Amino acid sequence: MKFIDDKQIQNIVGQLKAEGKTIVFTNGCFDILHAGHVRYLQAARELGDCLIVGLNSDSSVRALKGPTRPINNEDDRAEVLSALSAVDYVVIFADNTAERLVTEIEPAFYVKGGDYNVKELPEAQIVAKYGGKTVLIPEVVGKSSSNIIKKLRSIES
Repeated sequence: MKFIDDKQIQNIVGQLKAEGKTIVFTNGCFDILHAGHVRYLQAARELGDCLIVGLNSDSSVRALKGPTRPINNEDDRAEVLSALSAVDYVVIFADNTAERLVTEIEPAFYVKGGDYNVKELPEAQIVAKYGGKTVLIPEVVGKSSSNIIKKLRSIES
């Protein structure tokens, strides 16, 4: 089962590390999944043996993106992410950052999109402390949930 909760994460991570697996972790809203997300997740997965995706809960998406988001609820977003071959596990979290999950998982690689800056990612500081590596994957230009939403809104008008 790819969709896991906070209680299962420690056991799964412990087992993966005992098997010598390289864990990659990323997080995000993944509200309207598009080709940019798919390419990003595939590139992240190539860095290791297991890709765990932290998915922002509906409440944290609203806090980050505003009251009209998410478009798709957290269960639907988790189901879609879980269907991707690049994704090994999905865990929903309610915090505005993934600091707690990064601390619990201690992935070998913490991955974010190229639109982020390592110095501005609080998770990157945690990763650096235990010797992991933060990797920024270049974004796919023109591919974003926000652009899709804007396009849909212009069609409706």
